Amino acid sequence: MRYAYLGPAGTFTEAALLGVAGAREAERVPVSSVPVALAAVRSGEVDAAMVPIENSVEGGVTVTLDAVATGTELRIVREALVPVRFVLVAPPGTALSDVRTVSTHSHAWAQVRGWMEAHLPGAGYVPASSTAAAALALLPGRAGEAPGFDAAVCSPVVVQQHPELEVLAQDIGDNRGAVTRFVLVAPPDAPLPPRTGADRTTLVIPLWEDRAGALMEILEQFATRGVNLSRIESRPTGNYLGEYFFSVDVDGHIHDARVADALVGLRRVCPSTRFLGSYPRADRKPAAVADHHSDGAFRDAQAWVAGLQGLGPRGARPVGEAPPGTA
Repeated sequence: MRYAYLGPAGTFTEAALLGVAGAREAERVPVSSVPVALAAVRSGEVDAAMVPIENSVEGGVTVTLDAVATGTELRIVREALVPVRFVLVAPPGTALSDVRTVSTHSHAWAQVRGWMEAHLPGAGYVPASSTAAAALALLPGRAGEAPGFDAAVCSPVVVQQHPELEVLAQDIGDNRGAVTRFVLVAPPDAPLPPRTGADRTTLVIPLWEDRAGALMEILEQFATRGVNLSRIESRPTGNYLGEYFFSVDVDGHIHDARVADALVGLRRVCPSTRFLGSYPRADRKPAAVADHHSDGAFRDAQAWVAGLQGLGPRGARPVGEAPPGTA
């Protein structure tokens, strides 16, 4: 197995990947960005890629939401939750008072902004492709030229791997309960993970028509079947101003009757809906399902309608399908 991940070594993404069974022994390929990681999956260069998709502080990781919404379809086969802790590092001999510019990933910067304003007011921010990349650029002899910043925000794992870095401050995150959710993305023919009772399904739903009630029509497909949406975010398609799609997580598995029935309704009103996968929740939290939305309730209702159609429960066809030979 070959896995791509947002590198270099020491990123939170690599920490998420190392939680996958067999990943420590597999070949791990660090890449420069989420689109590059997903392109490697699409081309067959790697078997799967671990990428960030959601943060408890910043919300959805937009670069991932956009990259999985277009191009060749992909499948999410599992997720991982990684607690986020940050340290401020610099080259040896640097003092906190020497720091004028700080580099890190944009999501990390958003999570330490309060600390920076309190301890390094006026410090400039230099974006980096990852937290680890920013820190490694500070290593003596690592960069061919001066990195262009004085310090970096990164994971404590980077310091464990490179103790020559000077730690100026520890645990500098503004929210100590911060967590990032990562997903393992595979080709579309990857086996569908079995239903566990504590699952998540991810969808991409284009807003097919810009009119009053269009979003309500989408939401009704879930609400009337008792399917909870744990995340819904709108993203521009990039085609023209005002054209959007929705990135959605729902509680449940496509093999749950209520979820399957919701997808049938959704596909009718929005044929370009994209199914990104059903997979076990990392927190193992089961969905709360009312009795009248259980699999048994759906089976009983379908059998009742089939009986009314004169088919009987054993010969039941999908609701609304006429017997052969009828108009």
